[in-house]
Amino acid sequence: MSAPQTGPIAVYGATGFTGKLVAAELHRRGADFVLAGRNEAKLAALSEATGSAPVRAVGIDDPAGLRALLEPCAAAIACAGPFMRNGEAIASAAADTGTNYVDTTGEQPFMRMIFDRFGETAAANGAAMVTAMGFDYFPGDMIAALTAADTGPLAAVTLAYAVQGMQATRGTTLSGLDMISGGDVDYIDGALRPADRRISRGRFRFPEPVGEQRMTRYPAGEPITVPRHVDTKRVTMLLSATTVVPERVAPFLGVAMPPFAVAMRTPALRGLAEKLVGRMPEGPDEATRKANTFTIVCDARTATGETRRGIIRGRDVYGLTASSTVEAALRMAAPEFDRTGALAPSQAFDPESFFQSMAAAGLEYEVEPS
Repeated sequence: MSAPQTGPIAVYGATGFTGKLVAAELHRRGADFVLAGRNEAKLAALSEATGSAPVRAVGIDDPAGLRALLEPCAAAIACAGPFMRNGEAIASAAADTGTNYVDTTGEQPFMRMIFDRFGETAAANGAAMVTAMGFDYFPGDMIAALTAADTGPLAAVTLAYAVQGMQATRGTTLSGLDMISGGDVDYIDGALRPADRRISRGRFRFPEPVGEQRMTRYPAGEPITVPRHVDTKRVTMLLSATTVVPERVAPFLGVAMPPFAVAMRTPALRGLAEKLVGRMPEGPDEATRKANTFTIVCDARTATGETRRGIIRGRDVYGLTASSTVEAALRMAAPEFDRTGALAPSQAFDPESFFQSMAAAGLEYEVEPS
């Protein structure tokens, strides 16, 4: 059973693939929560499966309705992506009403919006806003904090992801089309700068059994969050090519991606791609989800060239997202939670304690001794 709450937790976008997993996790943990979104019939059906949780049908085009939804709540979990299209309204309502907020975004521009536009209002109203609290990207942010602890100023933090057997949801795929279109940033020489457009990022050696992998460019969230709590001049993100395409296709990814990115900036072609995505299954079945595994490596390099390594291993990225956002919201809903403003995951929660709470979800981590 969950700890005491100062109010219910609202799940916005509850009837989507990730939202349903979040609702099921809140129900499993005995939390006080409200299911919210645009479709009242779908919400009612989900309520029957999650202990007759209360439902609130309200659209993102109803700011007054969103504020009324969140006013009595201790925290909100936003699951309605793609976030650059659907996320601003619920984030704005949370900041205005002083409701603690977490989301499941993986979109860099939206993360920057949370920090640039809503952090000050949330702080003034006594709330915390923690963006990218799902698999994208709380594990990388937190392993960076633990790996960099007691190292002093760093020359660079490199985070490398390898994901095996992941079947993306429709929402993740739509967000991916937005990310491919460009506009992402890197953290270089102590500042956010337009990202290098090259696709290939050489090779990287993961611990076995993953081993050496061909790597690609990855517009991830850690360049936005890690510099907020780690003293580093650079944050570099890498993704194994086989996370995106089959191994036999990986060598050609650098050639194929630039024209595809241009195509996704062309309205007619973008519309066609979105129609094709709409024909995909909503998301993977439970067996496929649980067969999915991942490894994240953080290398923290000092100015003298010494490197310290942290490693995360886990499974079921969507199940982990449900566990992590619920854990975050329950911590925020607790009477003793007192942090405010827009925060990186490592600023809102103690990374070691949070990782330990994720052990039941299959997350394991280790950091080389100092």
